[in-house]
Amino acid sequence: MDVDFNLAVALVGGLLLITSALSGWLQGNVLSITVLAVAAGIGLALTDVIIVEPESPGLIEVVELALVLTLFTDGLTVEQELLRERWRDPVRAIAIAMPLTLVLTALAAKLLFPELTWIEVFLLGAVLAPTDPVVTSTVVTSAKVPPKVRHALNLESGLNDGLALPFVLVLLVATSAEGGATAEAINTGFESLAGAGIGAALAYAAGAIFLRLPTDGVSGRYEGVYALAVPLLAYGVAEATIGNGLIATFVSGVVLGIRIPDVPEAFPKFNENLGSIFQVVTFVLFGALVVSVGGGVEALPVIGLIVVLLLVARPLAIAISYAGSSFTRPEKTFIAWFGPKGVASMLFALFVLESTAPDRVELFEIISYVILASIAAHGLTDTVGARWVERKLQAADGAAVPDVTPTRP
Repeated sequence: MDVDFNLAVALVGGLLLITSALSGWLQGNVLSITVLAVAAGIGLALTDVIIVEPESPGLIEVVELALVLTLFTDGLTVEQELLRERWRDPVRAIAIAMPLTLVLTALAAKLLFPELTWIEVFLLGAVLAPTDPVVTSTVVTSAKVPPKVRHALNLESGLNDGLALPFVLVLLVATSAEGGATAEAINTGFESLAGAGIGAALAYAAGAIFLRLPTDGVSGRYEGVYALAVPLLAYGVAEATIGNGLIATFVSGVVLGIRIPDVPEAFPKFNENLGSIFQVVTFVLFGALVVSVGGGVEALPVIGLIVVLLLVARPLAIAISYAGSSFTRPEKTFIAWFGPKGVASMLFALFVLESTAPDRVELFEIISYVILASIAAHGLTDTVGARWVERKLQAADGAAVPDVTPTRP
């Protein structure tokens, strides 16, 4: 990362100051902090204030940490009652919608970019398969959106980040000359199961210890630190042993939230803000990286892929996966639109860029432009979308949904 350390600290501080100062105004408006952060990164890179290269030290680690904190927070917000009653919704999304979106995206990419191999277009589809609620935080926090819809989107995004990783790794291996994709597929499948087990076991143990401590065992100011230690421990143990750290992180949040129902409310603002800081920095760095690497692909095929992914592949996959479910048509439409690409796809795109894939730079550019388009399209429509689905449901049954002002990261 070509920038003086002191200048980097000043830039981060200035950006956080500006975004925090605007956060109140941004609530309920079409602009979001995520969109502003990406725009800031692009602007700083275009003016040569910062230069972010693929080999910049700490780049992948920052994105990974942002994803870990995001996944844990998503896991904590899963409601136990909804999980028990509506567990089929995320299963449909993961088992049907995600693979179908991957395949449709790959087929479209092959038509639009015929120079890419079949393995590379499926790799592209796998990288763009996960969804990210950070980009549209209003969707998963606003009471304008029905709880079952928020539940479905939150669980889908939390699980598909980790479950997409094995596909990405297998396809990355398949693009290399060494082969071994079959063995890698078996290995990553095992790692996914192991990661879920490790995350669940550590969170269950942490919850049991917390509940058995004397009343003065963990002071109020350290409850958040105790909770924050769980995803870090789960991720580290899983990655250092035999598990998928991303899945371990999300599952640890779900289990800890169920074991200690007060954790989501007790999770201090400091920890939430810590995650927001890493998310803002991640989006700034990504915007700057796109400027550094981009510029080599034709615009029309990229635009075509963006249109197919956002308006055809995702909606069609959701329509098929939720056929016969209790979701109304407006709810299905809402879920179909809000499948934004974010931190997970950014991380996987960096994996592609560091790989030995023959067309890795072109793949990274295509993926990056799709992510940028998704951030803009979904980040600018989350508030509008929440109001739209509220009006549709009110018109359908005449029952008003309580209004809660949304918050953004």
